[in-house]
Amino acid sequence: MNPTTSLAHGATDIALIEQTIGDFFDDMVARQGDREALVSRHEGKRFSYRELQAESNRLASALLNLGLVPGDRIGIWSHNNAPWVLLQIATAKIGLVLVNINPAYRTSEVEYALNKVGCKALVSMAQFKTSDYLGMLRELGAAKLPSLLHTVWIDKPGEGPKQGLLRFSDLLASGDPADPRIAQIGKTLKATDAVNIQFTSGTTGFPKGATLTHRNILNNGFFIGECMKLTPEDRLCIPVPLYHCFGMVLGNLACLTHGSTIVYPNDGFDPLTVLETVQAEKCTGLHGVPTMFIAELDHPRFKEFDLSSLRTGIMAGSPCPTEVMKRVVEQMHLREITIAYGMTETSPVSCQSSTDTPLAKRVSTVGTVQPHIDIKIVDPETGAVVPRGQSGEFCTRGYSVMLGYWEDEAKTREAIDAEDWMHTGDLATMDDEGYVNIVGRIKDLVIRGGENIYPREIEEFLYRHPKVQDVQVVGLPDKKYGEELCAWIISKPGQTVSEDEVRDFCKGQIAHYKVPKYIKFVPEFPMTVTGKIQKFKIRDAMKDELGLNEEKTA
Repeated sequence: MNPTTSLAHGATDIALIEQTIGDFFDDMVARQGDREALVSRHEGKRFSYRELQAESNRLASALLNLGLVPGDRIGIWSHNNAPWVLLQIATAKIGLVLVNINPAYRTSEVEYALNKVGCKALVSMAQFKTSDYLGMLRELGAAKLPSLLHTVWIDKPGEGPKQGLLRFSDLLASGDPADPRIAQIGKTLKATDAVNIQFTSGTTGFPKGATLTHRNILNNGFFIGECMKLTPEDRLCIPVPLYHCFGMVLGNLACLTHGSTIVYPNDGFDPLTVLETVQAEKCTGLHGVPTMFIAELDHPRFKEFDLSSLRTGIMAGSPCPTEVMKRVVEQMHLREITIAYGMTETSPVSCQSSTDTPLAKRVSTVGTVQPHIDIKIVDPETGAVVPRGQSGEFCTRGYSVMLGYWEDEAKTREAIDAEDWMHTGDLATMDDEGYVNIVGRIKDLVIRGGENIYPREIEEFLYRHPKVQDVQVVGLPDKKYGEELCAWIISKPGQTVSEDEVRDFCKGQIAHYKVPKYIKFVPEFPMTVTGKIQKFKIRDAMKDELGLNEEKTA
């Protein structure tokens, strides 16, 4: 390996796990069945490893009773709770493919996602804050969701039945933890089988279903936990959502592969419950995107809580401001917090800092290559590996790369080349010691508070407005969320359209974080001589008009 080029190979001294998630989990239970596996504070539930095994087996049996067979897709549309992790383990044991549906999705998005992968069953929250999930499903109706045969709602104790829907508690009660079919099916499963589909915003305007295997996410969870030096003594507070890889892999699977305890402070993020939970449960680890850590640090009651049990965790999702990292280390005792970088398509982590990475490197880079993974930085035009220190496209290869986008061979081939390199679309540099720094994005991906948003998807949606002739969406710097969306709209001749009309059109149809904060009506877009729209000129004009300066982030 030439240390002067931006190419690096992960360590291979620890072998990859070649078991399925179910088999690996059962082995962990055999070793330490009495240890606490899961604490769900908002539900008041606790499970030992053995209890988690019994309940997930009971659920697996119940799902088989519904007539589901290996390879079938089952959706989960929920914030964090015990049913989520039970479903994660149960589906893996009987060869079902768990499909993560973002709780911020609205009718058009959930319809697309469920139909794209042909979900036969869906487990859903009833409602959350202003979101009425069951109402949205009723609005869509059976005609619009032809493959969906079973809808299960996550009920709370004492809640009565709902017409045409199965209560989760009733479903669970119908299963048998000793069902012999679970072990029989388990013997037929391979580590390379698909186990999970996660939707990632598509530049084509529609989300793509990244299809991940047991081998993909089990190993990634394991090596992430290794980076954090997790042991069975660790208790990890997980306020990040499970529908993202962050919660499901960096959280749940990092814990389950190390015999550690999963702790959910709440269903959705709330800084106060995070602080209360860390203290009450003596958590040793805490995950979050920078905006979450900022909300915790800046909470008026922050100083009341004893966070001295904390040691490690992961900050990821968007670049970490240096000052925030310093405060997290000093005021939250997270001296061994790590930074991770990845993408859904790579299970997700390719690079991570370790517990002993110098602070300067932790805030200015995303760490070094993970075990059993190859990374390189190439010239986007020629594909040649660039010298160290020079920016180019970050590419990654190894066990972590997805099987592909569900039923989309063309998009899969665009992302993964003939030599199995996943092209991330991110611009990065690699220093002499192999530390990687993400410096920007080749395309116009916007990251708002850890959520990836492709402007094209918003543009495609806004084109449907009867008064909109043309639209361009860009990201603008924002102190709170890192970036906010801005839409430039050309209205149809003879039509006038207002900001409120555009926002009302978005309401209930697309996720709240995809609704542009800034809307401007213009007669034309800045173009090149050949007619290509110059998004950077839109961005610059808006930054000048609004007095926004780029936040200097690593």
